[in-house]
Amino acid sequence: MTTSDTNIQLYLVTDEAACLGRDLLWVVEEAVQGGVTMVQLREKTLGTRAFIERAKRLKDILLPYQVPLIINDRVDVALAADADGVHVGQSDMPFEILNKMLPPEKIIGISVENERDVLEAEQWDISYLGVSPLFETPTKTDTKVPWGLEGLRRISEQSKHQLIAIGGINLTNAGSVMQYGASGIAVVSAICSATSPYETAFRLKSMLQSQAISDNT
Repeated sequence: MTTSDTNIQLYLVTDEAACLGRDLLWVVEEAVQGGVTMVQLREKTLGTRAFIERAKRLKDILLPYQVPLIINDRVDVALAADADGVHVGQSDMPFEILNKMLPPEKIIGISVENERDVLEAEQWDISYLGVSPLFETPTKTDTKVPWGLEGLRRISEQSKHQLIAIGGINLTNAGSVMQYGASGIAVVSAICSATSPYETAFRLKSMLQSQAISDNT
């Protein structure tokens, strides 16, 4: 299971509270039009039926842009909405069970919070590792010590997987993150709380592309 045919450079993780009263689906579409290449729907408070309905609506929005929809944690919701994949943390469903439940073409992303997590994931056929948290962030309060840029570099040197860095990433540090081995960045409030989700996504995407060109020259 790989993401070799999918651009995961700019990954938006949704947070309805961070949208500051604006419609979540509007924020996501604005961000996708600006350059977001993958979207994770994260809902901690919705009931199952409402979560599935929102996932289906979001998938309909993303489909014309060919942007994959990833569901956070809830494999049942991902299957019911026929989402493109699932992202799980270390306290969520074990990979061995998750892998049996999902069709082989689905994307699987797993958060890694320490060196042991990284080593364990080497034996798995997954799409990407979520390096979490890279920096301190107010959107997640239950995480381990931040990896930092040097931690990201260490992971890139020992892991075969694509790395998506998440946590405290914004316009001021996104370029540096790519220099230290990330395949892409995941952002939450940097886009969801932006005055213009489109503008911020566009600027982030331009920065990432410029860094990619610089790395290849």
